[in-house]
Parts: sequence; structure tokens; C-alpha cells
Amino acid sequence: MADPTTTDAVPTATLPTGAADTATGPKTMDAGKWANKRVYLRLVIYTAGIHVFAGFIMLLFELGNRHH
Repeated sequence: MADPTTTDAVPTATLPTGAADTATGPKTMDAGKWANKRVYLRLVIYTAGIHVFAGFIMLLFELGNRHH
């Protein structure tokens, strides 16, 4: 006899398929619009960090080029 608490006993048709998309775009499953704002904030921070790092690498190349 199968254990009813395992996922094997639950038919796949009764599992939730996820939240529907809204007019503002798809929402994440954990917190809706607040999670989307966190994603956009993280995107801005990562983009700025990558640009700062790239600028530092370019500065190193410029300083290295002055030696010759």
C-alpha cells in the first residue's frame, strides 16, 4: 500500500501549475511584485558592479601601457 504523504501517490493533474501572469508581467512564486522589485534592484546592482570592475581593468591596462 502506498504512503499518501509521498509525491508518488499524488496524481500530477492535481498539482498546482503556478500563478497566472498579470498585465505587468509574470510574478515570482514567493512574494509577487515585491520579489520582482528585488530582482530589478539586484540587476541594477550587478550591472553597476560589472561596469566598475570593467573600468578598473581598463585603468590597469592604461597604467600598464604608460610604462612603454
